[in-house]
Amino acid sequence: MDSPKFGEDKRSLKDHRMEEEDLEEEEEDEDESGEADRKRSRAAARSSKKGGSCSGWAPPPSCQAENCSADMTDAKRYHRRHKVCEFHAKAPVVMVADLRQRFCQQCSRFHELSEFDESKRSCRRRLAGHNERRRKSSYDYQGEGSN
Repeated sequence: MDSPKFGEDKRSLKDHRMEEEDLEEEEEDEDESGEADRKRSRAAARSSKKGGSCSGWAPPPSCQAENCSADMTDAKRYHRRHKVCEFHAKAPVVMVADLRQRFCQQCSRFHELSEFDESKRSCRRRLAGHNERRRKSSYDYQGEGSN
């Protein structure tokens, strides 16, 4: 007769197999335009299968800025994800990889200062795209009233 523990292990193994089959079916249903989505789902499936490291220890997240010792364990998710403390995300000049840089709010990356206009926090390239989208929507709005 099976012990309750053994029965639970069999059930979780069966659930795990069903999840893998579901993932495979989803991947087969997608077309080629969903290549990036497939890669993400495979990566997520692989990471969930591994279950993390055995010890459960991971190094605390740290800021990319040089000589920054900010403790980011309790930082907002955004700052942990982009590896930048709140101070350096808003700073006008930050040393990263021995270069004077600034964190771009649009790209969520550090760029050299020459890629920014004055004290703006978005790089020129992203700001140009933002302004272009705004101009298009204002033209569309003006065009509707003139008919």
